[in-house]
Amino acid sequence: MRISRRSLLSVVPAASLLPVATPRPAGARTPADTPADSSTASSTSVASSTTAAADSARLLDNTRGIFAGTPESNARPEVAAKLAGIDRAARTHLAAMDNAGDGELFAGLPLGTSDPNLTTSFRNLSDIALATRTPGSGSDLDGNLDVQRRVIDGLVWLHDTYYGDQEKGYYGNWFNWEIGISTHVSKALVLLADQVQAYRPGLAETYVAAMDAYLRNGKDGDVDLDSRFHTGANLADITTNRILQGAVLGDDARIAKALADQLTVFATIDPYDLQHGVTDGYYADGSFIQHHSVAYTGSYGRGLLTRVVQTIKILDGTTYARGEELVAVVQGWVRDGFAPLIFEGWMMEVVKGRAVSRTGTGYADVRTIVEAIVDLADYAAGGDAAALQGYVKSIASTSPVALDPTSFVSPVSVARYADVLGDSGITPADLNPPARTVAFNAMDRNVHRRPGYAFALARSSDRISKYEYMSGENLLPWFQGDGAYYLYLAGQDQTQAYGIDYFSTVSPYALAGVTAPVEQRRTIPELYGTPYYDNPDHPLNFTSSSESQNTYVYFPRGTNRHCGGATLDAYGVAGMVQSDDVAYVDKQSGILPDDFVVYQNATATKSWFMLDDEIVVLAANVGDPAGRAVTTSVDARTAAPSDEIAISGALRDGGAWSGPGTGALAWLRYANASEGTAVGYVFLAPRHVAVGLETVTRSRRVVRTSNPDTQVTRQVLGVSIDQPAGAAPSSLAYALVPNAGEGQLRSYADGPLTVLANSRSVQAIQHTGLGLTAANVFADGRHEAAGMSIDGPASVIMQTRQGGEIRVAASDPTMERATVSVLLRGAPLTVVSADDGVRVRRVAGGTWVECDTRHAYGHSFRVTLRR
Repeated sequence: MRISRRSLLSVVPAASLLPVATPRPAGARTPADTPADSSTASSTSVASSTTAAADSARLLDNTRGIFAGTPESNARPEVAAKLAGIDRAARTHLAAMDNAGDGELFAGLPLGTSDPNLTTSFRNLSDIALATRTPGSGSDLDGNLDVQRRVIDGLVWLHDTYYGDQEKGYYGNWFNWEIGISTHVSKALVLLADQVQAYRPGLAETYVAAMDAYLRNGKDGDVDLDSRFHTGANLADITTNRILQGAVLGDDARIAKALADQLTVFATIDPYDLQHGVTDGYYADGSFIQHHSVAYTGSYGRGLLTRVVQTIKILDGTTYARGEELVAVVQGWVRDGFAPLIFEGWMMEVVKGRAVSRTGTGYADVRTIVEAIVDLADYAAGGDAAALQGYVKSIASTSPVALDPTSFVSPVSVARYADVLGDSGITPADLNPPARTVAFNAMDRNVHRRPGYAFALARSSDRISKYEYMSGENLLPWFQGDGAYYLYLAGQDQTQAYGIDYFSTVSPYALAGVTAPVEQRRTIPELYGTPYYDNPDHPLNFTSSSESQNTYVYFPRGTNRHCGGATLDAYGVAGMVQSDDVAYVDKQSGILPDDFVVYQNATATKSWFMLDDEIVVLAANVGDPAGRAVTTSVDARTAAPSDEIAISGALRDGGAWSGPGTGALAWLRYANASEGTAVGYVFLAPRHVAVGLETVTRSRRVVRTSNPDTQVTRQVLGVSIDQPAGAAPSSLAYALVPNAGEGQLRSYADGPLTVLANSRSVQAIQHTGLGLTAANVFADGRHEAAGMSIDGPASVIMQTRQGGEIRVAASDPTMERATVSVLLRGAPLTVVSADDGVRVRRVAGGTWVECDTRHAYGHSFRVTLRR
């Protein structure tokens, strides 16, 4: 289910919004002010006040239940480890308070110039407060008045010494001041609301006023929906904090306004009708964007999921509760946005932005999603609840790494998770069908799934960033959106294939799928000595959080318009014209400062054809305008140093392949006997292929400055097709064959794959076994491909089935065409079914199919025909 901006107002309690939406000037009279209505007004006011008080009390109780659990949940044996963790963290923080030195509340966290240390100090206080409100934990901290007052005293001291002075505050990262600190303070105030009021009356009001004052990217101490900082997951964080603050103060107008603001994140983004200019959020095809142009389902997207599910739980039983409608929206996010990106319990790298450089794993990412789904299922009904619970059980049963629920936020969620796993009536069931292909064209991503593998592709364009770097995270990001792909094999522990160690040990110039110039680039800290480019005196005003920093440093977009593709049933095709990023182009135009460093990209026109047993990759116009050498990475795979690796292959001329090195290969097979996995590579055009297997040791700090200096060692397979400096642009064609045996790879000499075209204008393939022809047309005008005449630019898939049925799918990969048309040559065909927006007519020479692609944003249009 999708929700529109217009329908949002119907979700918010009208009575609650009234005071916010239509404030009266001081002294203004309304009909209720007249003597005749005075008794009614009085009774209404009392009733409203009573309801508001009851709502605030319920909000506080609900929130405490989320974080601290309930007597019922905390009595469960499955929750004991979670409660022990809460108690252990609190005792660690209390010991740190005992040992604090001058300028510290906690030992090791000096204050005054470090906003991360200040944020952590507030978090530690909220952790201690939590341990004092965990019913049934059996800890002597639960209900401990002395400890609670110690937390409150800590809040007072931090405010008076390091937080309350607005002139000294707000250094460092805006997030800490507007979201991070407020999150921990709001939580602590909720947990200790009664004691704060009794022991330090007025402290809550003082803190809320300060938090409002620090909301400097807002408006008048409140959310500003026109602010580029108040969008998506950030908006959900800010508004949840303000809901809790309203509950602590008993301010129903504050609660209603915050809820109304938060509800905007539930609306599906319409790129042709942006509200407040916001591109952050969920799109019709399941895409999620944060920071205006970054594909971010796996980090900010899961943060938003967690927050909005928490909101549903916080509002439960109050007059603000609108669970049924909102649950349906969020369930759609899980089904269409998250499920395709989770493979055997692992969150895919292509939607994690700079978070790919963090030491947490894809399994840990999914744990937070599972908690949200477990809670969401508790508010869903019937078949919807069963589907969500079955999906949770499916993730738990397919993940090679056990899901540890002690990392859940809520003890209640731990108990619910145990109930799902222990219920024999719940059958594990993936929300993905066994074969699925998804084109997330709104965020330039593709996911292709089969029972034995999943393939994820990262593209970029003038709409979507090539990568995200920020705050010393993801230091080597340059090619992560230039067709980088990840092939996940079933049954494997993905920490042995991808994650932080992949990015630490694989060359950033040789990520799987990437075409890159041979050169050495420097990181942002190496270039400028700081985590960002600092030049506030330039007309573009380069500061740490300026729009120019975003545009040119943190998440630069490409300059190509052609990036997209089509899907037909479980098959997909995608195409991209590789480009320079906007920083390079604007530097040539003289827009950027002289000392701002930019890098020129290699050229390539690429297509990916996603089938059953193969992913076929074509590239044309592979070269370099500056005459540099260029390398295209066919694959890069990592393995533990002790894993047993075998590499075999055959030359195109039938001769024996002697092993790693360079040769004109027909096929190659990489097998990891220790993991029980294998990947095959079939080379569909004559090119020399370089194959290498080396042991690499690097620190995890090479990709993130704040990572521990942990040395990791991996065996790294590199398969590449190299082009010498000064060479003319060339083409290449190959297929990835997951889980292939040698016999299967040999059989490709006799088909079923044929490359029909591979130029910068048209790239097309045919698979005779599937009866499938697919093409990307990059140039204007009509172009031929195996019985199809395609009006480009366009992406088209055609499949002929037994019985003469023909299915066709087409899309506009530029997202700016009004129509896309295909002439199917031969005997006229009869329409069986067609999507809205598809017109079919018989013409001389065949059947004309035309699709209305205006404002379709990459959507695939499908038609079924019969001879």
